Amino acid sequence: MPVRLRIPAVGVDTPVIRLGLAPDGSVQVPPVTANDRAGWYEHSPAPGQTGPSVILGHVTVGAYGDGVFRHLARLRRGERIEARLENGTTAVFTVDTVRTVAKAEFPTDAVYGNVDRPELRLITCGGPRTGDGDEYRDNVIVFATLSRRGGTTARHRDTTASRHRGTTTSRQHDPGER
Repeated sequence: MPVRLRIPAVGVDTPVIRLGLAPDGSVQVPPVTANDRAGWYEHSPAPGQTGPSVILGHVTVGAYGDGVFRHLARLRRGERIEARLENGTTAVFTVDTVRTVAKAEFPTDAVYGNVDRPELRLITCGGPRTGDGDEYRDNVIVFATLSRRGGTTARHRDTTASRHRGTTTSRQHDPGER
């Protein structure tokens, strides 16, 4: 299960919660709270596993203002997305495309359908608001493919190295780290 999501290009660094199905059979969305977080759809593969892993987030959170995915539509091809898993490893994805689609024409098969490699889908609302102002007309969907997997986070590696001081000869710098 993913526990953290980082998207440096748009300033996202958020914990990830688990989401299931709503009573009507649709995918749950994260709760609207002041501490907005992204949510991983638990019936999709974990990031880095074969298939489309799906993570949802809000663009706005009602009276609380901007949501965690407020700038998702600004992502461009080639930008990096990092999903840290509960085992300490990180799956790094590269953005392939960003699509804005009418909710009425949501591409269910393209988002949730089987694929033969690890992929990631990020979903939020977008486009103009509807007449009552509470909903958005469109969805913004980011499609990304795995570019690197494995390795533990820098913090985990540093902690491990300090516990095994004397057995580690060097720590290589990962160009993706900050």
